Amino acid sequence: MAGGRRRGRGRGRGIRFSKLYSFSCIRSSLREDRSQIGQKGYTRVVYCNDPDNPEAVQLNYRGNYVSTTKYTAVNFLPKSLFEQFRRVANIYFLIVACVSFSPLAPYSALSVLAPLLVVIGATMAKEAVEDWRRRKQDIEANNRRVEVYKNNSFCETKWKDLRVGDIVKVYKDEFFPADLFLLSSSYEDGICYVETSNLDGETNLKLKHALEETSSLHDEKSFQQFKAVINCEDPNEDLYSFVGTLSYGGTPHELSLQQILLRDSKLRNTDYIYGVVIFTGHDTKVMQNATDPPSKRTKIERRMDKIVYILFSTLVLISFIGSFFFGIETRKDISSGKYRRWYLRPDDTTVFYDPQRPILAAFLHFLTGLMLYGYLIPISLYVSIEIVKVLQSIFINQDQDMYYEETDKPAHARTSNLNEELGQVNTILSDKTGTLTCNSMEFVKCSVAGTAYGRGMTEVERALTGRNNRPHEVGDISSDFQGDSGDVDKGKSIKGFNFRDERIMHGQWVNEPHPVVIQNFFRVLAICHTAIPDINEGEISYEAESPDEAAFVIAARELGFEFFSRTQTCISLHELDHKSGRKVDRKFKSSRKRMSVIVKNPENRLLLLSKGADSVMFERLSKEGRMFEAQTRDHIKRYAEAGLRTLVLTYRELDEEEYKAWEEEFSRAKTSVAADHDALVDAACDKIERDLILLGATAVEDKLQKGVPECIDRLAQAGIKIWVLTGDKMETAINIGLLRQGMKQIVITLDSQEFDVLRKQGNNEAIAKASFESIRKQIIEGNSQLSSAKENPVSFALIIDGESLGFALNKNLKKSFLELAIGCASVICCRSSPKQKALVTRLVKMGTGETTLAIGDGANDVGMLQEAHIGVGISGVEGMQAVMSSDFAIAQFRFLERLLLVHGHWCYRRISMMICYFFYKNIAFGFTLFWFEAYASFSGQPAYNDWYMSFYNVFFTSLPVIALGVFDQDVSARLCLKYPLLYQEGVQNILFSWPRIVGWMLNGVISSIIIFFFTTKSIIPQAFRRDGQVTDFEVLGATMYTIVVWAVNCQMALSINYFTWIQHFFIWGSIIFWYIFLVIYGSISPTVSTTAYRVLVEACAPSVLYWLATLLVVISTLLPYYSYRAFQTRFRPLYHDIIQQKRSEGLEIDDTPNELPSRVRDKMHHLQMGLRRS
Repeated sequence: MAGGRRRGRGRGRGIRFSKLYSFSCIRSSLREDRSQIGQKGYTRVVYCNDPDNPEAVQLNYRGNYVSTTKYTAVNFLPKSLFEQFRRVANIYFLIVACVSFSPLAPYSALSVLAPLLVVIGATMAKEAVEDWRRRKQDIEANNRRVEVYKNNSFCETKWKDLRVGDIVKVYKDEFFPADLFLLSSSYEDGICYVETSNLDGETNLKLKHALEETSSLHDEKSFQQFKAVINCEDPNEDLYSFVGTLSYGGTPHELSLQQILLRDSKLRNTDYIYGVVIFTGHDTKVMQNATDPPSKRTKIERRMDKIVYILFSTLVLISFIGSFFFGIETRKDISSGKYRRWYLRPDDTTVFYDPQRPILAAFLHFLTGLMLYGYLIPISLYVSIEIVKVLQSIFINQDQDMYYEETDKPAHARTSNLNEELGQVNTILSDKTGTLTCNSMEFVKCSVAGTAYGRGMTEVERALTGRNNRPHEVGDISSDFQGDSGDVDKGKSIKGFNFRDERIMHGQWVNEPHPVVIQNFFRVLAICHTAIPDINEGEISYEAESPDEAAFVIAARELGFEFFSRTQTCISLHELDHKSGRKVDRKFKSSRKRMSVIVKNPENRLLLLSKGADSVMFERLSKEGRMFEAQTRDHIKRYAEAGLRTLVLTYRELDEEEYKAWEEEFSRAKTSVAADHDALVDAACDKIERDLILLGATAVEDKLQKGVPECIDRLAQAGIKIWVLTGDKMETAINIGLLRQGMKQIVITLDSQEFDVLRKQGNNEAIAKASFESIRKQIIEGNSQLSSAKENPVSFALIIDGESLGFALNKNLKKSFLELAIGCASVICCRSSPKQKALVTRLVKMGTGETTLAIGDGANDVGMLQEAHIGVGISGVEGMQAVMSSDFAIAQFRFLERLLLVHGHWCYRRISMMICYFFYKNIAFGFTLFWFEAYASFSGQPAYNDWYMSFYNVFFTSLPVIALGVFDQDVSARLCLKYPLLYQEGVQNILFSWPRIVGWMLNGVISSIIIFFFTTKSIIPQAFRRDGQVTDFEVLGATMYTIVVWAVNCQMALSINYFTWIQHFFIWGSIIFWYIFLVIYGSISPTVSTTAYRVLVEACAPSVLYWLATLLVVISTLLPYYSYRAFQTRFRPLYHDIIQQKRSEGLEIDDTPNELPSRVRDKMHHLQMGLRRS
């Protein structure tokens, strides 16, 4: 390892990269004003290599320990209890449990307290386990090791122990432990490469450059005398700017973002760097962009709370009615000294029944009623839902269709709280790089000398072809010649190169009409770049600042122009000589300037080779250099339609005098320290990059992950809107985000000449004011375009960059911006910071009130994932930060289709049905208690034995409803994917709408009426036993309870769409268990079993009337729901009803829309029209 590092440094010593690369660095659009140092917001002072300085200690900056957990050991109990008692039912049962210890309770306290403790304890345990997983990730990060300079030598320490001012040494492929100021690197001139994919999603390498004053610090001895002070900005979330000064050697030096290495970035292509810690822990920019893990609750759960409020109001109402009539009856018991109900001994009573104080007795009876009718509110609902959601999560985790074999990663539901929310997603907010794409560029096509080269179709072209159901037209540039236009990859796969064309491959380009142009074209690709060759066992690979550049260099190599070496002033190629046909070595002495490079070839000719965007390059062409302009423009247009990224390649020959004059001017501009330094450099470059000769254009594909176009299309068919929020450049994001033809673009940007002038002036206040006004006008204009196009079926795409987005999210503009965005079919936010991603997500979530889902794969997506209703992390190549902050993790974007359309639809339906059924069965049971109390003069006497009531929700009705929540399916997974519009049942909340909820409640009330009155009228007036005895209180309670158990379980059987043996076992097993329980419990001593003592064996079972009443009353109870479902399925079917009916008739529905049943077509057409209007 050490030897490798020494060798790497030796290689670096011979190359002075600063001259080559300094002008390819990214600069802030605004020149930072360092006069702010020391003022508010710019007060941080860092004592480099002196953290124990008394003044540094007094500053008391944060440590480097980070935590992303929701709970701590201190706040877990109070915070988790708060979470539990946000559920109003739990508050009610807590109160009831406390009151149950008083004489008012109609049953024992244990029967109420025990279920409450079980429910809350189980849920808290689940929360603790999920949070512990996050904590383990934090522990792993905090305990990573890094070398820190202490006592004149470097020694290893943990990340969490770093302090502001420490000097650290970070090696290649290691993450930076904090925000660092770059002192030096393994290269003598202090440059290093950094991968920031965890911060901004971009996988291209960023070049960082140390100050010349510190770049010579390379060993432990040099750090012994090093002392410096950094004055800089306070901690903030801005990833793209830094303001500070370094006081070293008595001289202040300006610092910029070029000297800053951010935490969670990775050192690449550099053996090691030395840096000073300036921001630690939660002060680092990546943590400043993070938000606290939120407590997420689903729409169904929030509505469930409202239902509980309704049931609680019903409970209060019937308790009041009971107590009111109880008071009236109690007052009548003593009238003019006469006792009406003398057997109750009204002259010798307690306060609970006192005819002398009927109002007090009625009030106490009201409190008793609140506990007696508590079964209207199902306490076991919560624990049952928790069990069901955990089991649903297991099915998601084990779904083989969401398993990615290449990385051995299955889907993972990291929380089970949001399963049903997966079935109600209205808007998806997606990252791009690594989420939609594979994080790689491929060279696929090119246009040289007006001729298009490259066969095959891109992912976007395939998607368009499949969507339009017609032969490919758009972007098929290879139609200029005969040949295979299918998949191009017939031979060995080469990363970054997916180009096939026999006309120019294998040296055949020498036979083309313009071989010299082709030669210069590929020379530009092989020379004009910042890539560094890495030769390993004869194989050459390249490290590049961007995947585009890597693809260009690889393409040049594969086509005969192999870049294999570079020094400070020389680039060497293995090149095919088109005259001799042999490979020769050519050396080009170079001086790279931005996207151009000036080279002297072996023939001593000076050439300027340049590449850039077509919007910039075409205006720089000379009159003689426009020979192929028309054809190239046409090709570029068609490449863009095919979703490809394009660059224009040009060149021109320079004479020695022109070059020398320009070099002097450029050197003066480069060394200038004036405020207009950047403007002088731009002007110098602009002078030389003129009168260019067009060679052609390249087309590279930011390759989509497998199945992404089909997935996006299927989700769009389901009525789900998709937004792309990316830190990448605008052109890249547009190519990925706009996957549909015919879209009109509404572009909101501040990229104009007017603002370029303002930026050069440096008046930040004027820039901000003008920017705000410009964005406001662009948003108004965009809304006007939407309004004028309402009558026409035109789809719009909104594209906005990060700078503009900052103004659009202003409180005065965000409402109109959201209105514009909602009206567009696609929304693409480019160059977005992590904070902006989270703010946009919050705007959509709060502004629309609809369910949002965010999906991403990098640390820059964490805020967005946590802000959305649902966060989905892609377990890709950018680390696990997004996954660890997500609610669900998948390996590929295409699995989102199955996660939502299949599991989301099923989970939503199951949970909705489960909750409705829960309320139904508890209302049916609870109201029988109310009817019995009315029958018994509102005496407060329960109709059933205490343990009958306690076990009702635990043993006799709970398992079937859990089976419903886990196994039920309205349609199969295949049909869910075939008919995506079925997903709208969840988005529109059809199955848990208020009419449906009220319908189930009314069904419960009707069932209770039928059960009570049919039972009492059928068995009370006549002899129940063979010996002539009539029905008593114990028999009536046991008979009525038997009918309730049968009715609610058979109701479940009617509601289930998809039977398994488990459901049969639970439904019929619950009924059988009731009889077993009654036999066992009834055989216990009457002091324990009370009214259940031998009631089945001696009284009910021998009676024919008991069995006959059970059969007839159960059938009568089921008739209303059965009749309603028969009517609905026939005359007002839901989407799944019609598909079920067609399937039950044995007819296989074809994949084509025309083969759908007519009622399905009508329904879906109606829904599609509704979606378009919305």
